[in-house]
Amino acid sequence: MKSLLIISILCISLLSHIMQAQDIPSTDPNIFDPPKNPCDIYNKTNIENRKPIQYTYLREGDVAWQKRTWRDIDMREKQNLPLYYPIEFNPCRTSLFQAITKNILNGNIIAFADEEFLQPYEFSEIRKKLVTIDTVEQVIYTPEGEEKTQRVPVMDSTSIYRRILKFRLKEDWFFDKQKSTLECRIIGIAAFEYIEEKEAFKELFWVYFPSCRPYFAINDVYNFKNDSERRSLDDIFWKRQFASAIVKESNVYDRFINEYQKGIDALVESDNIKGQIFKWEHDLWNY
Repeated sequence: MKSLLIISILCISLLSHIMQAQDIPSTDPNIFDPPKNPCDIYNKTNIENRKPIQYTYLREGDVAWQKRTWRDIDMREKQNLPLYYPIEFNPCRTSLFQAITKNILNGNIIAFADEEFLQPYEFSEIRKKLVTIDTVEQVIYTPEGEEKTQRVPVMDSTSIYRRILKFRLKEDWFFDKQKSTLECRIIGIAAFEYIEEKEAFKELFWVYFPSCRPYFAINDVYNFKNDSERRSLDDIFWKRQFASAIVKESNVYDRFINEYQKGIDALVESDNIKGQIFKWEHDLWNY
């Protein structure tokens, strides 16, 4: 009797499995529905729904120590390459400069002419900096069949991507005695264009970093080791996953390091400032 009951249960389960398999059509949209983004094989909802990590409330009385620094991010260094590339239009990825300029031209971010964020650029002014209008020769034919050459205007908005080789961060380091932690908050970020003829950098604009964070959070950055685990631009700055060098600290003369140190001495001075910040926190916990 028990064996007959077991056999009947197995038969029923087998029949139900076969019926369920027959009910699934070969073109089930839940299985064969292509992703929204043609760059992926599945819909990535994590990066689209990300929001920046909120700063904790900071009370003036809790700041026991503070130091303002300016540091340069050289996009030619290996660790910074994911922020520099792509240098052409790519529907699957955007560089740091592309993410900033896209939101500036869309009206989401305001570009400033100074690092105090007091002189905003007009839309026409910033567009003139980012989009180059030039003329090129084009051959045309008259109704009589004669060949003529005329110059036609051409709009170029991508060649500047190659020339953005440096970004500058303005940031504050402070010790929060309420949490007993040394923290850093980025205030602004500036883009610098490399002028090859003059072999010098030209400052393009400043943007207020906190206003950029919501848009940085939805732009992923290339991961050297795993394409399915890409961090956002906001994560890169939050976790300090970039290479940089300090070029200025708050001082009575309001001068940059290269104004009183040159060459290798300037790099040593930059490391000394970095070491002083580390030692200040380290000495607090010296037993």
